[in-house]
Amino acid sequence: MLLSGIVVTMIGASFAAVPLYEMFCRATGFAGTPMRVDAPSRQTAAGTVTVRFSGTVQSQLPWRFAPEVPTMTLQLGENGLMAFRATNLSSQPLVGTATFNVTPEKAAPYFAKTECFCFTEQRLEPGQSVDMPVAFYVDPAILTDPGTRDIHNITLSYTFFRAAGGNGQRAALAPTAAPVSN
Repeated sequence: MLLSGIVVTMIGASFAAVPLYEMFCRATGFAGTPMRVDAPSRQTAAGTVTVRFSGTVQSQLPWRFAPEVPTMTLQLGENGLMAFRATNLSSQPLVGTATFNVTPEKAAPYFAKTECFCFTEQRLEPGQSVDMPVAFYVDPAILTDPGTRDIHNITLSYTFFRAAGGNGQRAALAPTAAPVSN
């Protein structure tokens, strides 16, 4: 009976590990995970940071995905808005989901996203192109941390993957990206 209880507990812990790890990473910025915040920044500070944008796609998802601008320089605390363009290169609807990270990793706790296409799955029809916005800022508190005050360049990277069951046969998702004419 005791061994059965241990096995059940271990199986339950294995299913809970991924969501708990993701919550930990979002809360702490661990492993380059940017912070998710509800409101834009209300304060700025002296100093600037240049944010570089990178986008890739897993080979099993026939999409083109790239930032509309490669870099953006902002004042610390200044709200930034930029977009990535995604195009479905296939002849069928596909659903994708994006993972993201910030480098250097020690900057992640200070990189805050208020809106992002990466918070939900994205569905693209055959040949459809969309602009996928991300709203963010770099917290001025980065200057008060002795380990990060020398950071002047940050890279925000996304990788799109085919969503589980993302063959387009599921119900349409609420649109989070603005359609663009081809």
